Amino acid sequence: MRLTIATGLTLIASAASAEPLTVYAPDYFSSEWGPGPAIKEAFEASCDCEIQYITGDVLPRLRLEGNRTSADVVIGLNTDDAERARQTGLFAPHGVEIEGLTMPIDWSDETFVPFNWGHTAFVYDTTKLDDVPGSFQALLDAPDDLRIVIQDPRTSVSGLALALWIEKVFGEEAKAAWAALEPKIVTVTRGWSEAYGMFTEGEADMVLSYTTSPAYHIIAEDDPTKKAAIFDEGHYVMVETAGQIAETDQPELAQAFLDFILTEEFQSIIPEGNWSLPAKLDPSRLPEGFAQLEMPETALIYDSAEAEALRDEAIAAFEAGLGR
Repeated sequence: MRLTIATGLTLIASAASAEPLTVYAPDYFSSEWGPGPAIKEAFEASCDCEIQYITGDVLPRLRLEGNRTSADVVIGLNTDDAERARQTGLFAPHGVEIEGLTMPIDWSDETFVPFNWGHTAFVYDTTKLDDVPGSFQALLDAPDDLRIVIQDPRTSVSGLALALWIEKVFGEEAKAAWAALEPKIVTVTRGWSEAYGMFTEGEADMVLSYTTSPAYHIIAEDDPTKKAAIFDEGHYVMVETAGQIAETDQPELAQAFLDFILTEEFQSIIPEGNWSLPAKLDPSRLPEGFAQLEMPETALIYDSAEAEALRDEAIAAFEAGLGR
């Protein structure tokens, strides 16, 4: 019988391997400001076991290692990369009872368990930007002296989300949309941190980020001046997930960790650990600052197979529209 958090960890505690549970994760996840340390502490407190994070660019590492991977569990893969991860053949069905999710989309993936999500958005400073676009089209039509920083879809998950968002909203006109956006783009960074740092340093009026990013400023800095521009067309949703390696030599412990993901103990770490929205947590349990966030009415997403099929097309529109 598959072990669950409610009944299984006690059994695992008496028979746990001396070997740690090896979890591959992105760099941000296990950093001191990420959710990983608190999740590690909470899980280890429930069992006679140890989590060992190995961090980096997870999917390329898995594809390189193949069946030689030392991972037992992988966390931090997002829905736009899920199909590529699935195609490695390394993952087992997650076996987790998926119910009661608090995401604005249905979930039917039998390989990956969702743990957090967020709407892609452009964040701005209310003290510096008065004429805030209320739609994606209004952003494209804004004066060219509007300064925007984005991330490269070829190197960044948030940049890829933007490319797919534009593909979703503009379809065959995606290249033209990028061309209209190009004069406003100050720079295209490799990753999110560099872009967001430029924004907070005042080098841009808007930055590609998430609707939950202002929660950090509200809660950690007591600064309500950062907001997400909400667009009429809707906002692209990105979900982060976890999966179990099929050939793990610790299947029961790996399963227990996956089961742990949708418990309130894990999910309550996410809002201030990752500044995103938990996959399964009653909104009343969110930190107070999250109630101040403005959220879109329409959630846009491609399933993993659709995202993979459109990846090259979306990136080609970015390259052509920006002349890169």
